[in-house]
Amino acid sequence: MVPRHTFIKFCKGNLIQPMLRMEHQPLLRGSSSPCKLPSWTLFLAVCAVGIGGTFQYGYNVSIINAPTQHIHKFLNETWSSRYHKELNPDLLTFLWSVIASIFSLGGLCGALIGGSMAIRLGRKGALLMNNIIAILASILMGISFPTGLFELLIAGRFLIGINSGVGLCVQPLYIGEFAPKHLRGGLAMGTSIFLTGGILTGQIIGLRELLGGEKHWPLLLSSSCIPAVAQLLFLPWFPESPRYLLIDRGDELSCAKALKRFHGSSEYRREMEDIQRECFALDGEKPRKPWQLFTDPAVRWQLITVIVMTMGQQLSGINAIYFYATYVFEQAGIVAEKIPYVTLGTGVCECLTALSCGLLIDYVGRRCLIIGGYLLMTLWCTVLTFSLTYQELYSWVPYMSMMCVFAFILSFGLGPGGITNTLTAELFVQSSRPAAYMIAGTVSWISFFTVGMLFPFIVNGLKQYCFVVFLLECFFVAAFIFLIIPETKNKSFLEIKKEFNKLNFGRNARKKETELYERRQLQDEFLKVSA
Repeated sequence: MVPRHTFIKFCKGNLIQPMLRMEHQPLLRGSSSPCKLPSWTLFLAVCAVGIGGTFQYGYNVSIINAPTQHIHKFLNETWSSRYHKELNPDLLTFLWSVIASIFSLGGLCGALIGGSMAIRLGRKGALLMNNIIAILASILMGISFPTGLFELLIAGRFLIGINSGVGLCVQPLYIGEFAPKHLRGGLAMGTSIFLTGGILTGQIIGLRELLGGEKHWPLLLSSSCIPAVAQLLFLPWFPESPRYLLIDRGDELSCAKALKRFHGSSEYRREMEDIQRECFALDGEKPRKPWQLFTDPAVRWQLITVIVMTMGQQLSGINAIYFYATYVFEQAGIVAEKIPYVTLGTGVCECLTALSCGLLIDYVGRRCLIIGGYLLMTLWCTVLTFSLTYQELYSWVPYMSMMCVFAFILSFGLGPGGITNTLTAELFVQSSRPAAYMIAGTVSWISFFTVGMLFPFIVNGLKQYCFVVFLLECFFVAAFIFLIIPETKNKSFLEIKKEFNKLNFGRNARKKETELYERRQLQDEFLKVSA
């Protein structure tokens, strides 16, 4: 039972007391139904957050592919002018590998500090500060060619990796906290929409007719500053996360103002009560460290779920699909010079499925989309294994392989590509959420790096049969989600926590539910007294 003085201290503010008197009874009667569409403020806030968040990740993953040959030439020329001898081919391969993979190391560092930045600077403050890193990285990459210092290119790629790691951690955290629960899934899909939009934009800008040519590749790499500057201009117009303001900072007035900005004067009350209930249930609990989650039985299955989903997303075979895409397109008769333009189709597919998922997620639900996505990916891996094996047997088989490539990408975007980050935000309460994103980000970047290191050996050893490994992984992740994860659509964070208590505590779950019920009864009692 929560001590009486705890809730009195919580409610003694001049703002909260009258607000509770006005709002409690109408909310109990369910007087108003939530609006079906987000307000313009919510929509524009997602855009302002996304342009400097996951857009940067997708953009910088994509643009490094276009100038590969030009960077090789730059490394050779720089080495020759500096040491007056030719660069050894093995050393060239090593330097290029460092330039490409240092991004993952930076992303891992960004994931490790992203949660702490979100706690100390706030969600909005962390994103704004993160843009300084992106601008510095763009400057370093842009001046690497005129100065003849490839070390600056490596440093710039490391810094833009940090920027991407922080953005992937903080953006879904911020959006998940200011979105109303009936629109939380759709708005949280802004993370995937901007990520895929960044990939597609990078593919377009990286075409040789634009900035992918030999003369302009330094401009291509330094163009990462444009999204950063855009976010610095637009994000300050929007308020900080209301949950962060009330639960972490105890700033009642700023929380109410932020809710009014995001949800409007007529709709903010429902969200205010939800935040108050979560604040009361946490009873002043401070933001937790990542290692504390590993020892807490109350979040055991949430943590296992996040780790399994994050690893499943990275190890699902999407990288193998992109690796085989060029070969599949060539076998289908597409001229090599035209393949970069056909590859744009894969980027368009990802964007369309992210948009479709954003429209469906709050109607169909999270479980249906992510389980369906993994099962479809299992199917396409099976078909693709057979079609690649018998590629030269029939004339129509290469076209089936090409269809499987696009179908797999569509299935990935509809399920694990979009839902994973949304569920990470929903499975934890306020005090555990930043630490959970740090853990999820760390697992994601380590998996990303591991796939990059081991994938060439897997492909060389198993050839097209590597998809057998991926289809098994997709099937087992789908089975895990089916057995473990409850539906989170239209549920508050406390309601989702209650669902997981049945897994975390088993027979003791009823005791935990009783304690929560008593807390709510105590809250309602004080609300009546204050009225």
